[in-house]
Amino acid sequence: MILNDFLDKDLVLADLRATGKVDVLRELVSAVARKWPDFNTESAFRVLRDRESLGSTGIGDGVAIPHGKLRDLERIVLVVGRSAEGVGFDALDHKPCHIFFMVLAPEQVAGMHLRILASITRLLKSETFRAGLLTALDEDAFWDTLNAA
Repeated sequence: MILNDFLDKDLVLADLRATGKVDVLRELVSAVARKWPDFNTESAFRVLRDRESLGSTGIGDGVAIPHGKLRDLERIVLVVGRSAEGVGFDALDHKPCHIFFMVLAPEQVAGMHLRILASITRLLKSETFRAGLLTALDEDAFWDTLNAA
């Protein structure tokens, strides 16, 4: 699976401002609403928050992959963000998260949703890839690093 097929430069946030878990989720969801004003941000936020209540999507190594399924969504939406300062996200290794891949999927495409999550996880296992995202000097360099994967 080629993750680039789901990337959209308008949904790549190289400089997240959020300082807490809930704020990160809101900031990622807000990017979608800026691109598609009719997007139901409250529904998306609620789904992500509910998923986090089951267990953190902070997988360790400075990475979190918040995700969920939405009934009214027509296509898979991927938002990628970076926090230079790091955000406490209740990660498995108890360290702050710096890299966020938010995946929202229509309820009816569960298989694709799981394949995307698996692709992201495999990609983020690469220390070189994670370092490239963390050290990208600006939004263009961050975008280039994502597209080179």
